[in-house]
Amino acid sequence: MAKAFDISKFRKSLTKSITGISTGFNDPDTWISTGSYGLNYLISGDFYRGIPLGKVSVFAGESGAGKSYIVSGNIAKHAQDQGIFVVMIDTENALDEKWLMNLGVDTSEDKILRIGATMIDDVAGIVHSFVTEYKANYIDLPRDQRPKILFIVDSIGMLLTPTDINQFQAGDMKGDMGRKAKQLKAFVSNCVNMFGDLNMGMAVTNHTYASQDMFDPDDKITGGSGFIFASSIVIAMKKYKLKEDEDGNKVSDVTGIRATCKVVKTRYSKPFETIKLDIPWESGMNPISGLFDLFEKSGVLIKEGNRYKYISKKTGTEMKYFRKDWNDYEKMKIVMDEFTQDDLRVVVPDSAEDRIELVVETGE
Repeated sequence: MAKAFDISKFRKSLTKSITGISTGFNDPDTWISTGSYGLNYLISGDFYRGIPLGKVSVFAGESGAGKSYIVSGNIAKHAQDQGIFVVMIDTENALDEKWLMNLGVDTSEDKILRIGATMIDDVAGIVHSFVTEYKANYIDLPRDQRPKILFIVDSIGMLLTPTDINQFQAGDMKGDMGRKAKQLKAFVSNCVNMFGDLNMGMAVTNHTYASQDMFDPDDKITGGSGFIFASSIVIAMKKYKLKEDEDGNKVSDVTGIRATCKVVKTRYSKPFETIKLDIPWESGMNPISGLFDLFEKSGVLIKEGNRYKYISKKTGTEMKYFRKDWNDYEKMKIVMDEFTQDDLRVVVPDSAEDRIELVVETGE
């Protein structure tokens, strides 16, 4: 009788010795909130889950659209709240400790490691070193006993290639002739493969720029098509002026930004859904920001006169309040608990704020 094949030793030696190899299925079991219940839902299909470990998530948008606020602020804070160690790679030298602390991020050395880096090669080396050391020390432990790590790169669009550095030093700036796009694709592809069965993940910010082509007016995302194809989750962001007070009344002064977010790529919910998040400068973003519009457009909140009605699916109880009175977590939680993917429907854009389209450029 043939001896049964023992795969356990081969699996262990394979994953331990080769950096970019993982085995088995690796469905996400750890999720990190974006700080917005609505954005969480559009990404993951769950109001309390945002981006997963084991994947690479990209937040791309124009300058000042709220990318760093969500990624280096909200996501870093919520990761720390779950005991996840944050490795923050600052490529712009813009993430001040005071700003991070104001957003609730713990800057203690045992909670976060901030690294300044400017070259793609250096960032790749940092991540590779972490993964190699991690496997050497923790791969033999059960998955639930291994430490969890989140890499944040803010921003990946500012990273330079060796060609950029050499040309700067020589005073002859000709550009990298497409090398950056290839390196970014290779970097993200390797990260996705390395993180497979490890308790690691990555969230990055990237830039977009306005198109100069009147026949192709959509914003362009830098980094090349391969970078986006290799990423697991892609959120496109655009900014508008927020001219509302805390009660939602229109005012003449600009009180913050309104970040319109479209989930361009996800495997966990319906793609191409959009939500508007209000980020007042004084108070910061309310976690329920954008939920009212999401529920109204989906038809679960119905306008009757000057008020909006919700009928509970479970009890048949009717709730009817003015719009500003719906800005309350306890009321919104009742709707969130009964909301499903069947309720989420694609809405035809009715304003410029709803129209976000990112066209990926083919190179740098």
